[in-house]
Amino acid sequence: MKKLSLLLLLSLALFSCKNEKELTAMSDNKTKASDSAALKANDFAIIIHGGAGTILKKNMTPEMEAAYKATLEEAIRVGYTILKNGGSSLDAVEKTINVMEDSPLFNAGKGAVFTNEGTNELDASIMDGKTRNAGASAGTTTVRNPINLARAVMERSEHVMLSGKGAEIFAKEQGLQLVDQGYFYTENRYKALQKIKDSEKTELDHDDKQAFYDPNIKDSKFGTVGCAALDKNGNLAAGTSTGGMTNKRWGRIGDAPIIGAGTYANNATCAVSSTGWGEYFIRGMVAYDISALMDYKGITLEAAAKEVIQSKLTNLGGTGGIVAVDKNGNLVAEFNTAGMYRATMNDKGELTVGIYIE
Repeated sequence: MKKLSLLLLLSLALFSCKNEKELTAMSDNKTKASDSAALKANDFAIIIHGGAGTILKKNMTPEMEAAYKATLEEAIRVGYTILKNGGSSLDAVEKTINVMEDSPLFNAGKGAVFTNEGTNELDASIMDGKTRNAGASAGTTTVRNPINLARAVMERSEHVMLSGKGAEIFAKEQGLQLVDQGYFYTENRYKALQKIKDSEKTELDHDDKQAFYDPNIKDSKFGTVGCAALDKNGNLAAGTSTGGMTNKRWGRIGDAPIIGAGTYANNATCAVSSTGWGEYFIRGMVAYDISALMDYKGITLEAAAKEVIQSKLTNLGGTGGIVAVDKNGNLVAEFNTAGMYRATMNDKGELTVGIYIE
């Protein structure tokens, strides 16, 4: 009888303990759900960059500053409209980047810098945060909008990156718009090449010691363009497009088409697009590193971006920046240079446009 009573008491204790654990778990889940809801900043959001570098207000004419701001606003409003109407983050990223690729102001598409041989070699990449599928193209010379080619590689091939002539053959087969080399010609970019060749230097279209000078900006910049977006369905995407380095040789490729360095997106964390000294962004796998810090350490996008750009990248000797949006719609632009062309829009339609370090 005593044994039976003891067993009954033990069973009741175990039942009580189990119920307590279940209640605790339910409470924890509610807390987590509450915390998640509290962290939700925007139902959808978009952020772009047009390059980072030694961008100083004293070297910018009012007319040029207005031109950059107008194009940044034009570009981001294209993506914002897509997101507002329920479109996908991939569409928003691609169409937003198209606007900047078609502008001579940026080192991408129409405004691409020249190689040592006097040609234009373009790179781009895009990534879908939902599937983590990605596409990239490198070293193309006739594709008008390389970001379109990157997306075609992602969605219409079994590959992640295509390069050179093969990429152009694929672009033609996919019906993408091809142009003559002359389309990419801009006077300022050509003069920049001649200046560097005269001094026999290889220039990163950013360095104030090996600077790209034009009549309007007396100091240099990165002109790579990029975009990161979150859509109403909770899907993240990022893309990056560039003309690379002025006076580059030997088929040099930077970080822009490298998944994890120039572009990364993961619905569980964030979407990132990079701009800067590509070799360092590749060595540091900057875009992925930000996502990994959020995933493994559980820190915020802002904290992760600051650690990677202001600490890791800077300690490596690299310069540049990133734009990013996390799964909760928080927007971050982080850079270690004097400026970065950038713009953001949230689900309320609030627009911010920035150039300098403020």
